[in-house]
Amino acid sequence: MPTQAIADRLAELGITLPPVAIPAAAYVPFVRSGNMVFLSGHIAKKDGKAWVGQLGKDMDTATGQQAARAVAIDLMGTLQAACGGNLGRVKRIVKLMSLVNSTPDYTEHHLVTNGCSELIGQIFGPEIGAHARAAYGVAQLPMGACVEIDMIAELA
Repeated sequence: MPTQAIADRLAELGITLPPVAIPAAAYVPFVRSGNMVFLSGHIAKKDGKAWVGQLGKDMDTATGQQAARAVAIDLMGTLQAACGGNLGRVKRIVKLMSLVNSTPDYTEHHLVTNGCSELIGQIFGPEIGAHARAAYGVAQLPMGACVEIDMIAELA
């Protein structure tokens, strides 16, 4: 997809991509291996801080979707850096893995994760943006974040 088309979609959606976040521990934001790029997990942030909450306890599915959408925006900023500033190099979003901080009886992890998946699809379209995915419920995430998502993409 042409870089300008991606920039136009981001502008239409009112999205400005953030710079790559500084890792909070002993890892790097992304690793390239051949044509593949593996993005480290990104936690949901709100107002620059961890978006804290637990689905099924103090956060509903719609709010979780918003948090996952926020993660997608951060992932796109990191992916842009991994592409040398040119998102037009993305050949395919291959896979997302989503971890949802949730109570044992919460079962809408897949719907929360749609907040990320749907935005990726809007930005890249179905040929590039459709991806494999896994969504898991977990007892806790770093800093109490409600959602963490990582990504694998293929570059041209």
